[in-house]
Order: sequence, then C-alpha cells, then structure tokens
Amino acid sequence: MGRTARKPGDALRAEEARRIIVRAQGLDRSPARRASVGAMLQRLGAVQLDTISVLARSHELVPYARLGAVPRTRIERSYWAAPARTFEYIAHAGCILPLELWPYFAFRRRALRARERGRLPARVLREVHARLRDGPVMTSDLGGARRPGGWWNWSEAKIAMEVLYRRGEVVVTERRGWQRVYDLPERTLPSDLLAMEPTDEECYAHLLAIAARALGVGTVGDIANYFFLQASSSGMAPGARKLVAHKMEAIGLVPVQVEGWAEPAFADPKALARVPPKPSRTTLLSPFDSLIWALPRSGELKERERIRRVFGFSYSFEAYVPENKRKHGYFTMPLLNDGNLVGRVDPGRRGNTLIAKKVSLEDPTAAPAMGQALRDAATWVGCTDIEVGQVSPPSARPELGL
Repeated sequence: MGRTARKPGDALRAEEARRIIVRAQGLDRSPARRASVGAMLQRLGAVQLDTISVLARSHELVPYARLGAVPRTRIERSYWAAPARTFEYIAHAGCILPLELWPYFAFRRRALRARERGRLPARVLREVHARLRDGPVMTSDLGGARRPGGWWNWSEAKIAMEVLYRRGEVVVTERRGWQRVYDLPERTLPSDLLAMEPTDEECYAHLLAIAARALGVGTVGDIANYFFLQASSSGMAPGARKLVAHKMEAIGLVPVQVEGWAEPAFADPKALARVPPKPSRTTLLSPFDSLIWALPRSGELKERERIRRVFGFSYSFEAYVPENKRKHGYFTMPLLNDGNLVGRVDPGRRGNTLIAKKVSLEDPTAAPAMGQALRDAATWVGCTDIEVGQVSPPSARPELGL
C-alpha cells in the first residue's frame, strides 16, 4: 500500500517517481473502452506535431500508445473539427493544444511580436492579412516554398503568414491533407477567449500547473520545459527563470526528493495521494511522445538526460543524423513495457509489410513484449505481415515470436 501523507522534502524512491510519471501520462494500463482522443489531449495538455511519417505521424502515435487501435481518421477528426476544439501553436515545439489554452500563450505572442518587429516589409504583412479577410488560406494558396529546403526558401507570403501565426494574428485550428489552414482569430476563436489577455505571471502559473499535472513529478527544468517556458528561441517572458522559480510553490506544487536525482523536484499534490500500482501497458512510443520529451538543445546524438534519469534508458533521436553515424536507426521507437523502457525498434513499411529494420533490447526477456507490440502496431496500420531485420542480442530473435 502506498503512503498517503507526504510533507515538503519527503523522499520518493526512483520506482515510485517512475510509476507516478507513467500514470500521469496515461500510459499505466490497458486502454479504457470509452477513452477519447479529446480527453487524452486534455490530460496531456499538448501533443507534438512533426512531419515525419513512418508507421504514422507522431500526433497519431501518441493516442495510439494510450488508447490502442483508434482509427486514424477518428484521431484526425478529434483534433481538427468544426467548430474548433483545438489550435496549433509553439508549446513543446509545434503542438496541437486544447482551445482553452489560447489565452495562456499570450506571453509568447507578446514576446514574438516584439522580437519579430520589422522582420518583413509592412506591405507584405498587410497584403497577406488582406487576403485572409476573404477567407481561410492554405500554404498552397500562397505559393508555398520557392524550392525544397528550409524556411529561408519560403516565399515572402509564406514567411509573412508564419510571422502572423507566431504573433497570434493568424490561428490554425484545421488541417487539410496535412496542410495548415490559416484563419483570423476573430473568425475562429470564441469571443470570451479572444477577450482574455493574461499577464506573464498568470500565463506561467497556468501552464506550469498543467505541465506538473501531466508529468506527475519533475525537476524545475522538466516542468518548465513541457511548454518551453525558458526557451528564448521559442519566445519566453522577460525574467522567465525567476518567474518559473517563483511560481513552483506558489501554485501548490509539493517539493520532493527523488532517489538518484541530483536536482530537487516538485510534484502535483494529487499525484502523491498514493503510489500507483505497477503499470501494465505494453506499447511502442513515438520519439516525440511527451513521456520522453527532451530539453531543447543542439546535437541530436546527445542522449536525453531526463530519460536516463527517470528510466535508466539511453535514448537519442537520430533522424537528422547522417545514416553512417546512426546507432539504432532513423525513427527509433522506444518500447514501454510495465512502466519501463526496455528496448527500441526502427520501423518501416513496404506495402502491407511492417519492417522492423533493427530491434534492440536492453533485456532479452523483453523479446515477447516487443513481438506483441509489433503485431499490435502492424494491425493498427493495416499491415498483414512483419519482417524482422537485425536483432540485438541475436539470441532474442526466436523469442519475438515473429
């Protein structure tokens, strides 16, 4: 039985902290029959978007990990519905967010307006804004990019649209064929949300509370990083570090010491009501899953420190690393089994065949769990066959059962 009364400074065993984190992320047990994508988004506060699609795109993999084989069309409808229930913005990188969080990114919109003032001729911004008054606009309507490449190759109109989007003068609540649909906030968002303009302190307090609830327990850096509250490149409030430090206890978080963590931590008080039972979920995770989010930094070969600290698991995202320098693969998906990260796979697809290009197991006894996770994923994406490439250790191959 778990302890029910903890005081500031109480110690948590590493296993207790891990169970709290896994439960807070909704990854502790088999999916509930009536669970919904919308409820999952409310629980997490944000789902990261990314253009890479291997088995599926990351925003589809996140609900799959928590809810099981939800039809992908249902996932899309849950995110991008009419009337709008969500919006896209810079949170932990580009994310899809519950609509009611719109006011609380006012701090970021203010910071980006100040930083990006004068970046483009006012004439270009006026022209794009005038185009939006006639109705929603997609990138293809603006001429898109001049040629393949980074955003420095975008057309002036596309850059202007992105500037307006970052400043909050344009909002995205819909996608069509993966293309963003840009619209004016006053035509898309409820008037009560538009009327709200929280102070930086109010924004930080609200977002820190959501992040702490979604993580269960974390260091100051873990909790602030959930919405990039201390990342200057994403737009942060003046004096962000002091603001974060001041708000941690002010919003009711409980200071705790976690076994093996060098830094002090804070916990959502509700997460400390009892130690969760041992998790039972087995699933593959997107590299962009919020369970394993990393601090923003350059050098993707560097392992994610928080993942090592929480799970004792070395993980780096290698998609942007030259192929000859990759250790585990292009889009390596960690295997979560009973609350631990016990392996990884670099998946691919050829027709109706799911290809496990490289399977790596921390513990060979996790091979049956990996085999089941691959079968489940194949069924979800409509694959009828599974082909396994390299397995490490090789002795675990028969135990995959594939």
